Amino acid sequence: MTAEEVQQHPEYPYVNWDLKADRAERIDIAHGRGGPFKLSYELHGHGPRHIVWIMGLGGYMKTWQRQTKDFGHLQGDKYSSLVFDNRGIGDSDKPILRYTTYEMAKDVVELLDHLGWTEPRSVHIVGISMGGMIAQELALQIPSRTCSVNFISTAPRIIRTLPYMENIKNRINLMYPKTLDAQLAKIKADCYSAEWLKKPDETEYVMEPFPTNGDRFAAGEVAKRMAPGVFTRHGFLCQLYAAGFHHKSAEQLKQLADAVGRNRIMVFHGTGDHMIDFMHGELLLAELGGEEGGVTKSFHEGLGHVPLFEIRHEFNRIIAERVEKTYEMAKS
Repeated sequence: MTAEEVQQHPEYPYVNWDLKADRAERIDIAHGRGGPFKLSYELHGHGPRHIVWIMGLGGYMKTWQRQTKDFGHLQGDKYSSLVFDNRGIGDSDKPILRYTTYEMAKDVVELLDHLGWTEPRSVHIVGISMGGMIAQELALQIPSRTCSVNFISTAPRIIRTLPYMENIKNRINLMYPKTLDAQLAKIKADCYSAEWLKKPDETEYVMEPFPTNGDRFAAGEVAKRMAPGVFTRHGFLCQLYAAGFHHKSAEQLKQLADAVGRNRIMVFHGTGDHMIDFMHGELLLAELGGEEGGVTKSFHEGLGHVPLFEIRHEFNRIIAERVEKTYEMAKS
């Protein structure tokens, strides 16, 4: 379906679910760090297992709505599920300044402090893509508060896997305006397996399902881009800068693993990821100490960049198992 067609579909008004938060605010952060500016968050559920979900480049808190529902609503007595909009997207402010994953992690620390999530081993971190880069910085900043850290489809640093000129061309193309349908086609190809995209819509619906999973994804992306002020060119480019220049050395990753504990770390990646190539997951796993050092490996054949959509229930099960195992470790 085209962008225009998905907007005419009966399900389009319901593509973002009405999930009532237990707590929602826009708080001031980054005093003395280019701010203050506003960060928007929602807390769903009131359970003792505290999960913070950190979204990637160009994504906002609604992108986590499947996990928000499955953890924060269907199991709200067990989990407290924290979602938020990174600086540069959604209902958070979009200051024009130099973004880094280090500073974006400090934003998260201030949010956790605001919520009182400050006890030792009290926070389970799940970060995808750029959010996984932020999660690396966050775990280094609050290692004693980290109960588990789960790196999803991410990299310690971007290794060039394309010929030089092709890599430059791809980066420049990000700056040029494209039709919405062309943008959607590019995102689909980069982020999802072709097999999943063409399957019938697997997600629960209000009126009727979209024809395919790819059409439902497109509807959500269109809704984000059509909402006034949610997805801006300058906010995206500032985030892109942060992701592109993220760099954690092998020495820094060893420091992270030593401080947090390798048995509290998971590296999750799909071999079919065309956004952040699979070799980055292998590199991250190795430099954190590998399976032999106690890090949990969760590699998936043919899986694309966004497992929270593509294998929702398996992904949620894996995260729940990691949370439960490390939560029990913290209690003992």
